[in-house]
Amino acid sequence: MLEKLKKTDWFMVAILVVFMVLGTFIVHSATANNPSYANNDTKNLINYGIGFFVCFTAMLLDYRFLIKGALYLYLIGVGLLVAVYLFGADIHGSKSWFELPAGFNFQPAELMKLIVIVALAAFIGRRQGSPLRLFHEVIPIGIIVFIPFALIIIQPDLGNAIIFLVILLVMYWIGNIKYTQVLIGGALIVGMIALFFYLFQLYYSPLVDYLKANDMQKWVHRLDRIQTFVDPDSASADAKYQVANSMRAIGSGSLFGEGFKQGDSVQKGFIPYPYSDSVFVVIGEEFGFVGASLLLLMYFLLIYRMIYIAIQVTDRVGSFIIVGIVSMYVFQVFENIGMLIGIMPLTGITLPFVSYGGSSLLINMLSIGLVMSIQVHQEKPNLY
Repeated sequence: MLEKLKKTDWFMVAILVVFMVLGTFIVHSATANNPSYANNDTKNLINYGIGFFVCFTAMLLDYRFLIKGALYLYLIGVGLLVAVYLFGADIHGSKSWFELPAGFNFQPAELMKLIVIVALAAFIGRRQGSPLRLFHEVIPIGIIVFIPFALIIIQPDLGNAIIFLVILLVMYWIGNIKYTQVLIGGALIVGMIALFFYLFQLYYSPLVDYLKANDMQKWVHRLDRIQTFVDPDSASADAKYQVANSMRAIGSGSLFGEGFKQGDSVQKGFIPYPYSDSVFVVIGEEFGFVGASLLLLMYFLLIYRMIYIAIQVTDRVGSFIIVGIVSMYVFQVFENIGMLIGIMPLTGITLPFVSYGGSSLLINMLSIGLVMSIQVHQEKPNLY
């Protein structure tokens, strides 16, 4: 154990400590005037304490045991997604969480993202770098991703569902998919997106009327979010409320921001969920362009370090896992910030390591632990 601890990547650990301090201060500011969430900053520290334990435990364990058991992990993950849909708590219109004691919740979709990455890496790794075959790898990989994607869509949780598609595309790429398959797949994707936008605009109003008539308000809310992105001018005032206020608040931060706990929009409650999905608004308004840039620099350093490790390791499957984790982080950061400045559709997706949320933080810390495990165990012979 001591030998493994000596190999710890303390640079990444230091970045996580910075995120812990930053995230706790931001959550404290975001909930300062909301008694209902007064203890979220303390809970955030507790989550980080558990997260660091999970991170170091994952680092000490040989990641190749996960690869050997990838199929069983995948089946467990799918089982959890089915169970949460049937027996989970309905929170904010989505059945995505299991309610746990002491006020903590567990979201299986967060864990499933990491499980899918491991499963795809193990599956693609069998090719040893050879191009993926259509019926042997390309289609089965699509099925592996589609099952959890569909189960998460029906919760409904659009934000996490989209991440699975990003992971799929990146793993296809890193797995050495053929150019002809890329061209065909790209043409299909562009065509499907164009068809979706056309049909969405054509049937948006009658579909909303139907959903309202059948008391399906949570789906109306999600369609309104998409409409805000597709056609902002025709979206309702309620649908545009969060994006418009978020953009206004971030813009008011100017260069250096309005100061800690001085953000007018955040402190007066004009921004929904400023401690979780909209946490970047707090940073932009209270710390300005400089604060937001420093946050992005921290993400860059973390991702740079993971890519460096992926290049250095000798195990191809380990590299695939790291690339999958990097793609997950990059898209979450881009989507979370992009949706708050109006360039991406509004979804319920957290900002990694900064947003308040036990499940997302613990899985993010587990992911970093897995990356460090890949780095630490390179000198041992393969177990698969």
